[in-house]
Amino acid sequence: MPRLEEIRGPEDLRNLSAEQIGALVPQIRRLLVEAVTRTGGHLGPNLGVVELTIALHRVFDSPRDRILWDTGHQTYVHKILTGRAGELATLRQAGGLSGYPNRTESEHDVIENSHASTVLSWADGLARAHRVRGITDRAVVAVIGDGALTGGLAWEALNNLGGAPERPVVVVLNDNTRSYAPTVGGVAEHLAALRAPGAARTAFECLGLAYVGPVDGHDVETVETALREAAGLGRPVVVHCVTEKGRGHAPAEQDEAERHHAIRGQGPAGDGSPSWTSVFGDELARLGGERTDLVAVSAAMLGPTGLRAFAERFPERTVDVGIAEQHAVTAAAGLALGGLHPVVALYSTFLNRAFDQLLLDAALHRAPITLVLDRAGITGDDGPSHHGMWDLSLLNLVPGLRLAAPRDAATLRRELGEAVAWREGPTVLRFPKGGTGPDIPAIGTVGGMDVLRHDERADVLLVSVGAMATTCLRAAEELAGRGLGATVVDPRWVKPVAPELLELARGFRLVATVEDSGRTGGVGAAIAQALGDAGVTCPVRGFGLPQRFLNHGPRADLLAAGGLTGPGIAEAIAGSLAAAPRPHQPARHPVALGGPR
Repeated sequence: MPRLEEIRGPEDLRNLSAEQIGALVPQIRRLLVEAVTRTGGHLGPNLGVVELTIALHRVFDSPRDRILWDTGHQTYVHKILTGRAGELATLRQAGGLSGYPNRTESEHDVIENSHASTVLSWADGLARAHRVRGITDRAVVAVIGDGALTGGLAWEALNNLGGAPERPVVVVLNDNTRSYAPTVGGVAEHLAALRAPGAARTAFECLGLAYVGPVDGHDVETVETALREAAGLGRPVVVHCVTEKGRGHAPAEQDEAERHHAIRGQGPAGDGSPSWTSVFGDELARLGGERTDLVAVSAAMLGPTGLRAFAERFPERTVDVGIAEQHAVTAAAGLALGGLHPVVALYSTFLNRAFDQLLLDAALHRAPITLVLDRAGITGDDGPSHHGMWDLSLLNLVPGLRLAAPRDAATLRRELGEAVAWREGPTVLRFPKGGTGPDIPAIGTVGGMDVLRHDERADVLLVSVGAMATTCLRAAEELAGRGLGATVVDPRWVKPVAPELLELARGFRLVATVEDSGRTGGVGAAIAQALGDAGVTCPVRGFGLPQRFLNHGPRADLLAAGGLTGPGIAEAIAGSLAAAPRPHQPARHPVALGGPR
């Protein structure tokens, strides 16, 4: 019997007998469980595609045949079979394997696909390119989960594929009835009907695609037969494979909530503080008891975004639209039009997909909806596609939108209450992944801003954005050791720029802004523009993430690499102040501090 370490590429699979393939399957599952429970990652989805991935690599000749994955978190088995089994222990670790396809790792990773519902458009475009160039000797295969079919982009692509019988794309539908949670909506009901005996004509056939299935996705020979039949049709075809998420690992099979969709590795323990997600979820559930107009909206992630407690208490006011962020935002605008106040909870990275809806449906109509963006800033293990480092730049473009960045659990609760009370347009809260840390009390206020540290020497006004408060306070201490005075303020609501901030800035030699987002178009840029518009000549130094795609790694390490540490910021500020001319007279704070809040 073959050993898994002897499989160095897909070609090593093709001469194996059915019995030999059967011996490999449990080895792969054992490796997945051992590795992923240590590193963290998406265990359940990969346990469910072991046989399916083997069949794909036995029938198709990757990388000559192009196998595209949606979403890429189900590609661990693909990585194992394409020569990376020995590196699986480094999965999602700094410098190790990515948790998604990565073109720098292997020629078998065609696209770095990690957001759902996109692969069919990739496949349509690639097949069109093959036809234009006269390429007829290689296949285009797109693997998509049933959960991803709730995304509108998938149906835009199916519409195009169905109208093009000359483009032979093989669509492998991995139907395990769930994304994080069970798949919802009419698509899920249709697939359930297809799994029953005597099913009627499929929606795919109505669109013009051929259909093969349903087939048992855990029977390698059956899947191979279906794939060969599909490839021989020479036209767009859907191969419907029924699989079980978490297959072969009892704890995953018994996990009714997520089937071990994602698990955490055995990393270092946190500081014992509650997570940002749990604080938000508990506070929203509390507010839901006071406000019968509050509605929670999720895009297939009730648990991960903290909406579970609200959903359990108020199921009639909880909406899960599936993986469909665009629909979530515009439907929320519709809920607001009907007199409710929806709270749409998303990962920050997924807001990118719904920008048009936020701009022209919610903001243009001044719809009072609240977006809560989890995993803002550096997320760590999931890499460039999941870092929530674009939200501040995007949101600053939206007229009439109010944006809050809480620094701790107390300000998160306070700002969530303020957000859902606002009726003049959309509001947004954003916070990072992980624990909130200890609360950071204000020592006073200036207008609506919290003052976290005050120094009579008015050298630098440090403007802290959200969770960067501790870093700013550390920078201020470092500056004090250099004989430089720093006052630290937390605007709390960073959009629009507070008029009090502009007035306060007049009394300082330098304004420095610190945000865990891209610097281009972020809070620092908005403050600099507002100061210029107000005729305030104080220079501005913006600290943020470098404007490039950042690899996966621990949050602290990636922030440090971008210079976002207390000592790093202090060093840069000291350099800026040394180069700046000193005023003839000491600067004075033009606004007296109010009492602590």
